[in-house]
Amino acid sequence: MTHESLSVPAPAGIGFFEKWLSAWIAAAIVAGIALGAVAPGFVGALAGLEIASVNLPVAILIWAMVFPMMVNVDFASLRHVGDKPKGLVLTVVVNWLVKPFTMAALAVLFFEYLFAPLIDPADAQQYIAGLILLGAAPCTAMVFVWSQMTRGDPNYTLVQVSVNDIIMVFAFAPIVALLLGVTDIVVPWETLLLSVALYIVIPLVAGALVRAWLIGRANGRGGEAAVSAFTAKLKPASVVGLIATVVLLFAFQGNVILTNPLVIVLIAIPLLIQSYGIFFLAYFAARAWKVPFNVAAPCALIGTSNFFELAVAVAIGLFGLNSGAALATVVGVLVEVPVMLSLVAFANRTRHWFS
Repeated sequence: MTHESLSVPAPAGIGFFEKWLSAWIAAAIVAGIALGAVAPGFVGALAGLEIASVNLPVAILIWAMVFPMMVNVDFASLRHVGDKPKGLVLTVVVNWLVKPFTMAALAVLFFEYLFAPLIDPADAQQYIAGLILLGAAPCTAMVFVWSQMTRGDPNYTLVQVSVNDIIMVFAFAPIVALLLGVTDIVVPWETLLLSVALYIVIPLVAGALVRAWLIGRANGRGGEAAVSAFTAKLKPASVVGLIATVVLLFAFQGNVILTNPLVIVLIAIPLLIQSYGIFFLAYFAARAWKVPFNVAAPCALIGTSNFFELAVAVAIGLFGLNSGAALATVVGVLVEVPVMLSLVAFANRTRHWFS
């Protein structure tokens, strides 16, 4: 299947920034804590720049992160949604019927029971909320990198990302509201819906319009190359947005971290269990269903990785910049890349398991 609308420029491999993402995040954490300590007035002024529960500096930074990946989404690929149904069925089931609920269950298990002696109950509820937001947001951008590193089918990867983005528009808010409600966390529906509009719907529509304009300007020849060149130019802004968001979050969380540095480890534990558990569930289900490896690998990896930009933005909108929920979503960024690289290596070593 080699359709012009489905051609996906394969990256040469994981880039320097992506490879060392956890190191950059760790450096941003240190810088944020230091900034909060030496310039609390400046940080407080940034926190006060809000409209309708939306922090304007963070909203701009999140948009810088999210918009380039939305331009890469090709909704024309949806007409090929039935070409490889097994992998797509697994992706949808794992991402939307399994992953959010197992993440919520693990969060409750650890923070309401196993870690209860170590965490204040109010803080525990915040961390649970952050983990739920991560669990309800499957990966959109980095999955292209993980798929390429396992020599996955690029056309299938594009289809599954497009399908997940469409589902996310309609399913993210109800699932988050349901799971937060089950954990007795009050959900401000207006803020949740506003976050979905700001960080999913509007960037998705804007990305589609810009993509159509770029391809139209190329007169159908080299359209995908034009899209890739455009997003490559935006990548520095996306990187700056991510790092600056982490710096801001930890500037507000500095006192919590310095008082109880163990909290980072405690948040990471259920995240690690969830990540490896979801991967192996999807991977072995794909093997049992005789899904080919170049579909099975990206199918399992998209469920393991998270759309952390969305989770961070919604956590800030719902609970605030200095909330435990926002902190939990950033810890998700910290642990994701080492986990994903280890799973890519495992998948490549077990390629022979698949016909």
